[in-house]
Amino acid sequence: MVPELEKATVRMEDAEQVKNIISRLRKGGPDQLQVISDFDMTLTRFGFNGQRCPTSHNIIDNSRIISEEGKKKLADLLHYYYPIEIDPYRIVEDKLPLMVEWWTKAHSVLSQQKILKSDIPQMVKESDVMLRDGINVFFDQLYQSRVPLFIFSAGVGDILEEIIHQAGVFHPNVNVVSNYMDFDDCGVLRGFKEPLIHTYNKNNTVLENTDYFQQLCTRTNILLLGDSMGDLSMADGVANVENILRVGFLNDRIEERREKYVEAYDVVLEKDETMDVPNGILRFILAKT
Repeated sequence: MVPELEKATVRMEDAEQVKNIISRLRKGGPDQLQVISDFDMTLTRFGFNGQRCPTSHNIIDNSRIISEEGKKKLADLLHYYYPIEIDPYRIVEDKLPLMVEWWTKAHSVLSQQKILKSDIPQMVKESDVMLRDGINVFFDQLYQSRVPLFIFSAGVGDILEEIIHQAGVFHPNVNVVSNYMDFDDCGVLRGFKEPLIHTYNKNNTVLENTDYFQQLCTRTNILLLGDSMGDLSMADGVANVENILRVGFLNDRIEERREKYVEAYDVVLEKDETMDVPNGILRFILAKT
């Protein structure tokens, strides 16, 4: 059915259930399908040659435009809040105010750095960001089959859009909701636009102001891709969901987090830096019957 699901990186609590969902997604065909995906560490690689790859926030944090003092402040915030974000033993309700605190503080530091809108393409070009292997196939087959791709990211929208543009895959079927920079008339960063999106509020609370899902009310089949427990709520804005397949990338602290991921996601990909499995699933769903 989907040979890629035999890969050694794949874990499933109920393989039979996964097959049934995929069969129903195929039956609905491309006209009923939409893909909802996280961006950082889901569409981008987590690591390469033993080194961590940057997120859209990291691309700015690590760039030569940020002062040494700014870099230190951002690094301190990361070291304090990241372990809280991925702690499997803390409940989401406890994490929520801390995530708001982290994003707000980080955005405040960045807003003091006199970043220019015109700096963004070079920032991305000089960074070590990498999209996952097979990403072009992923974007292209969705575009060719006219399946909308909704990217829901707690990263920086301006940066991630530039990454996709530079990869040459920003097709018209791609729609992004993320944290966007707010530049003044001279193109200098003065802050970030509302609403603030962090790891654990990627749901209705952020989407009620977008008409995106209203336009897609006939697309009741969903392939959801994420890498955190917060990503599981990304489809909450979709009315009348019929079938949903949740694919989760487990990139970090594998042993500690495996059980929770396998319980929550239908398909879990452990330390898999490719799009092989999502591409295989899409190939089967979108195949002309």
